[in-house]
Amino acid sequence: MEAGCSLVLTTGGTGPAPRDVTPEATLAVADREMPGFGEQMRQISLSFVPTAILSRQVAVIRGKSLIINLPGQPKAIAETLAGLKDADGSQKVNGIFAAVPYCIDLIGGPYLETRDQVCKGFRPKTGIRTRD
Repeated sequence: MEAGCSLVLTTGGTGPAPRDVTPEATLAVADREMPGFGEQMRQISLSFVPTAILSRQVAVIRGKSLIINLPGQPKAIAETLAGLKDADGSQKVNGIFAAVPYCIDLIGGPYLETRDQVCKGFRPKTGIRTRD
């Protein structure tokens, strides 16, 4: 992070088993917690599996870096990053990645752009920069 990394994603180690210590390690290096990320990941996962309540994902800020603990399963990672879509393909519940670029803006990181067809990021109108 001292080298300028603005986003750190971890996968796995967030369950209740004794070996699952990722949240503790993440919190140990945190300046501030961002509880909404973990809350949203669990909410999305509950749409698929009732054991999502056992998950302990956290997100924190350290300096100008955002650190997010993702689930361990690739399918769960994709679901929590992208969110839920209706049968017609419209967004039903936003995934957590929609908030990542603006969060990084707010903590002093670089301006990140997303491709809407892959993952649409959200910024309020005051946070949108136009290309010169």
